[in-house]
Amino acid sequence: MDFHPRPQAGDAKPWAFPAPQRGALGNGLTVLRCHRPGQQVVAVEINLDAPLDAEPEGLDGVATIMARAFSEGTDKHSAEEFAAELERCGATLDAHADHPGVRVSLEVPVSRLPKALGLLADALRAPAFADSEVERLVRNRLDEIPHESANPARRAAKELSKQLFPATSRMSRPRQGSEETVAGIDAAAVRAFYEQHVRPATATAVVVGDLSGVDLDTLLKDTLGAWTGDTAQPRPVPPVTADDTGRVVIVDRPGAVQTQLLIGRIGPDKHDRVWAAQILGTYCLGGTLTSRLDRVLREEKGYTYGVRSFAQVLRSTADGTGAAMLAISGSVDTPNTGPALDDLWKVLRKLAAEGLTDAERDTAVQNLVGVAPLKFETASAVAGTLADQDEQQLPEDFQAQLYRQLAATGTVEATAAVVSAFPADRLVTILVGDAAQIEEPVKALGIGEVTVVAG
Repeated sequence: MDFHPRPQAGDAKPWAFPAPQRGALGNGLTVLRCHRPGQQVVAVEINLDAPLDAEPEGLDGVATIMARAFSEGTDKHSAEEFAAELERCGATLDAHADHPGVRVSLEVPVSRLPKALGLLADALRAPAFADSEVERLVRNRLDEIPHESANPARRAAKELSKQLFPATSRMSRPRQGSEETVAGIDAAAVRAFYEQHVRPATATAVVVGDLSGVDLDTLLKDTLGAWTGDTAQPRPVPPVTADDTGRVVIVDRPGAVQTQLLIGRIGPDKHDRVWAAQILGTYCLGGTLTSRLDRVLREEKGYTYGVRSFAQVLRSTADGTGAAMLAISGSVDTPNTGPALDDLWKVLRKLAAEGLTDAERDTAVQNLVGVAPLKFETASAVAGTLADQDEQQLPEDFQAQLYRQLAATGTVEATAAVVSAFPADRLVTILVGDAAQIEEPVKALGIGEVTVVAG
C-alpha cells in the first residue's frame, strides 16, 4: 500500500507580540492601531474610565446597564434600527463593565469599517438610554441573578469576594449588582453615570486588522473624532485590601452530589517583577492536564474532572495599588470532598518542601510561550490584549517582554513565586455543597475555622 508522503515541518519563524502605534484625536481620545496583514475582520476595543467603584452608593450594576444600553439606540436610530444597521455591516458590538472600567468591543469586515465605526461613534457620542429600553435591561438583569445564584461556580465566586474584601469595598459585592441595587436603576441614573464618567479625553480606542488601503486617520476623525466631552482629572484609585486568614466557608446546598470548591487570596499584579514567575509556577501547579493538581486529584484519585489554578488581574495600576486574584477552582464528588481537600493541601505542602522539577518548568514554558503565535492569530485577541495593557497602565511592549521573561525564568524562581502565591495557611476556601455531609470531614482537616452559610 502506498501512502502519501508525510508533511514535514518547516523552519520556525521568529515571532513577537505586535507593537502598536500610539496617537490621539483632537477630542483627546487616545488611539492605538496595529496593522495585521491578512486580518480582514477588524477588531476595535474602547476603554472607558468608568470603574465599578465609581458607581453611586446603592446603585451597584448601573455601569453594567449603561454598557448594555450602548447598543439600544442613539440620537439617529432606535434600538431596532441600530441592531439592523449593525447586521447590515456584518458587525458585532458588545460591552461589559468590570472593576477597571467599561469595555466596548466591535468586530467588522474591513470593507464595512467606515459604517460600523460611525455606529460605534454614535453609540458613544449620543446613546439614547430610552426609558423603555433601560427598564427592559433592568428586568433582564434581575432575571439573570437567580440563575447565577443557582450556578455553584458563580455562587462560589460571589462568596469568595464577600469573604476576602472589606464590606466597604466595591470588590466585595457582585460586579453586575444585586437584586436590591439593580431594582433601583432607571434611565436617569444611567444618564447621570454616563455624563459623569464617559468622555473621549479619558478613553482609549484600539484598532487592529488589515488596514492596508484604509485612511484610518480620516476615518477616525470623521467618526470617533466627532465625540465630544470635557476633560477630567484622573480618579483616585483606592488600594486593594483583603483578609486572607486561612478559613473555610461552606455554602449549604442540601442534597448536592458535588462540591464546588474555590480557594483564593489576592497577590501581586502585572506591575510586580514576580508576575512572570508567578504565572509559570501557577501553570505548573494547576494550569493544564499535566499539572500537579490534575495529576493527583484527577488521574491518581479520580475525585474530579479537573482542577485549575490561575491568576486573574482585578485591577492593575502603575502606582502599586492593584492586585490579582490567585485561585484554585474545581468540583469534586460530595463523599470525597474531605479527602480531595486533604490531598490538595498535601500537594501545596509538598510543593513548598520539595519545589518544582526542571521537567515541570520546561513543559510549562513550552506550553505558555509556544502557544502564543496561535493565541494571537486573530485581530480580536491582539486588540483585547492591547486594551488590557492600556487599562492596566502597562507599557506597550509588556506582552512581548512577558514571553521573554517566561522563557528566562528558572525552576527555583518559579517555585518561590507559586509557594508565595498559595501558602497553605493563608487561603480562603469556599465550598458550595451539602454541609450535612462535608462539614465534619472538612473540620477534621484543620485548614481553618469552618463556617456554614445559607446557599
